[in-house]
Amino acid sequence: MKTFRIILITALTALSNLSANDSDIVAATLILEAGGEHAEGAMQAVHEVILNRAVKRRLTSKQVCLQRKQFSCWNSGKIATLLAKAKRHPRWHEALAIVRSAPTNYTGGADHYHADYCNPYWASSLKKTYIIGKHIFYK
Repeated sequence: MKTFRIILITALTALSNLSANDSDIVAATLILEAGGEHAEGAMQAVHEVILNRAVKRRLTSKQVCLQRKQFSCWNSGKIATLLAKAKRHPRWHEALAIVRSAPTNYTGGADHYHADYCNPYWASSLKKTYIIGKHIFYK
């Protein structure tokens, strides 16, 4: 529980320092990764992974989202195009609200996840923490 409080405080500090562009990139990541998931907490869980990685890697949430091969939605490198697509999504304002709200803890501190239809090489080396919709979360 102490670790979660430290992560929560660090994440809240990071949230308060987000620029509009940073918030947009993080919200777009939520949309592009889980915007089609309607299970309760699906986008929040992806947000948790972003925040947990930011703390562990000492990066901003935006830097985490745009790190090479971290979130498949950005792999094409077409940031402006993908951001525009995300902003047209019907759940865009919901994603922004998640980014601007206090962090949740659906995943028990997860910093990795994958869709249930793939089996990445790293999955067997991590502890599974939560399954929500079509995503499996690990730490």
